[in-house]
Amino acid sequence: MLLLRCQLKQAPPQKVSFRFCVVMGKQQSKLKHSTYKYGRPDEIIEERIQTKAFQEYSPAHMDTVSVVAALNSDLCVSGGKDKVACIPKSSQFFSASRDRMVMMWDLHGSSQPRQQLCGHAMVVTGLAVSPDSSQLCTGSRDNTLLLWDVVTGQSVERASVSRNVVTHLCWVPREPYILQTSEDKTLRLWDSRGLQVAHMFPAKQHIQTYCEVSVDGHKCISCSNGFGGEGCEATLWDLRQTRNRICEYKGHFQTVASCVFLPRALALMPLIATSSHDCKVKIWNQDTGACLFTLSLDGSGPLTSLAVGDAISLLCASFNRGIHLLRMDHSQGLELQEVAAF
Repeated sequence: MLLLRCQLKQAPPQKVSFRFCVVMGKQQSKLKHSTYKYGRPDEIIEERIQTKAFQEYSPAHMDTVSVVAALNSDLCVSGGKDKVACIPKSSQFFSASRDRMVMMWDLHGSSQPRQQLCGHAMVVTGLAVSPDSSQLCTGSRDNTLLLWDVVTGQSVERASVSRNVVTHLCWVPREPYILQTSEDKTLRLWDSRGLQVAHMFPAKQHIQTYCEVSVDGHKCISCSNGFGGEGCEATLWDLRQTRNRICEYKGHFQTVASCVFLPRALALMPLIATSSHDCKVKIWNQDTGACLFTLSLDGSGPLTSLAVGDAISLLCASFNRGIHLLRMDHSQGLELQEVAAF
């Protein structure tokens, strides 16, 4: 697990600066040639070829990066085989790995974890911090969820559901609810008050790999595994009274590993982004399901994690090329550009 500091300068357009808390190695400048296609709602397929210069640093990780999370606008945490959850507006975050332990870290403290939480029988695969930062929910391949008191480090609730192999957790803003995806192809909404299942969304055809909740808490999105275009999709759900499926986003050809709501400041319309094992990041119109832009990160291998960095940037983790810093650009219509890799 590494802590990385990066800052995106908005002007001039082609300048990017980075400050890292670890030694990054010799900087290299490479020229990237990429081809991408996208479909508009009128089914016209356009193809463009871009030649873009971007900064590539020696990799921060020597192996696959499985997760990246933004601690604030210029600081991110990444993990090789770890799960990571940041405490909002804080210098603290949690990590979990294959040792079945959950650890709490403080950037302003020592190099040792502040807390070590032990309670799961198998690898911990999900972490979610409550909006008031007082509780942590963890999920595991042992089919259980645990609720922890952040101050005392004690487990206060435990729940188990048969075949509920947890793949991801996230907390609904300003609510006592936790959203959870599972290998049993379902999306569950848990009430943290007693850790009971409050709602089960209709099961999908494929394993649900990830979930995210909108800032207003009204909608959520989940994504699924798949191959050859079968599955490989994201689904938007209503979190309010109806809790119905609203829209689907289809166009990836391999497992969709991550999905995020993009800040409304980026465009007039609401947008979401997805990253996939097919090496592509796609931007979608949230309301219509139309794919507005596709960025192909050639040579990156499967893309494993996606996080919003600030109002104009995304962080994307990959198998082969570490972490990619991506920037939204509206100068010639909606575009997503890679500006650095580290």
